[in-house]
Amino acid sequence: MLTQMKNYPKLALTDVRLIGAKKEEGYEKQLLVFQTPFGFRRTTELFLPDGKGPFPAILYVHWYAPEEHDSNRSQFVNEAVEMAKSGVICLTVETMWSDPDFFMKRTQADDMQNSMEEVVNLRRFMDYLLSQPNVDAKRFAFVGHDFAGMYGVLAGSLDKRPTHYVIMAATPRFSDWYLYAPKLEGEAREIFIREMAEIDPITHISNLSPAPLFFQFGNDDFHVPLERADEFFIAAQEPKEKKLYEAGHGLNEDATQDRKAWLKKQLDLK
Repeated sequence: MLTQMKNYPKLALTDVRLIGAKKEEGYEKQLLVFQTPFGFRRTTELFLPDGKGPFPAILYVHWYAPEEHDSNRSQFVNEAVEMAKSGVICLTVETMWSDPDFFMKRTQADDMQNSMEEVVNLRRFMDYLLSQPNVDAKRFAFVGHDFAGMYGVLAGSLDKRPTHYVIMAATPRFSDWYLYAPKLEGEAREIFIREMAEIDPITHISNLSPAPLFFQFGNDDFHVPLERADEFFIAAQEPKEKKLYEAGHGLNEDATQDRKAWLKKQLDLK
């Protein structure tokens, strides 16, 4: 499965369709539809700064919280607009967990194949983002919350193109969440944990080195207890930074402000 994720079909220009574009003060936004190699399409939004560049880039990938209004590509739109006005090309994307019913539709038998497809799609989003005119590929950040942080670690470990990472409220092993439902017991549970270990984020986090990492966790996160957050952080290589917030899984405004400040500093925005 790792071989399929690594040797993925590169994005072609014919795989992307422009739905519409609109000029705003200080940036342009474009609505795009991507054809995946797996027979379905994904919607994204590109934010292009005014000027000639070279511009750093950020790929923003949202969390899974189906009861929340921003459990989709809208989560980072305001942040992407601010960063675009500061001189960054940003892409916000749709994922398999953009579907509010994603979790209850899947089974453990689906999880490895779904994971392979998600990593391939993320790498193809990187293809597009880094193909933009005047992009500075040496300043390319990945920002992912929840599942997005986990799949971002896996994709980045194979891809090596992101130069910086913000990993928000992510857990170190896919089985931490994929065993919520359907329930597995006994040997079937142990087999699933062993099989998923091949792609677990904690297995691959050290491969992101030497990219700087910024971990953000809530100190009251039911889904990512502090011991899991610590384990994940310890497994990463330097340079790395971790901040805890008085928050749950969704983090808070302090985390948003810290993340934007970290990105602006790391990407050397004037």
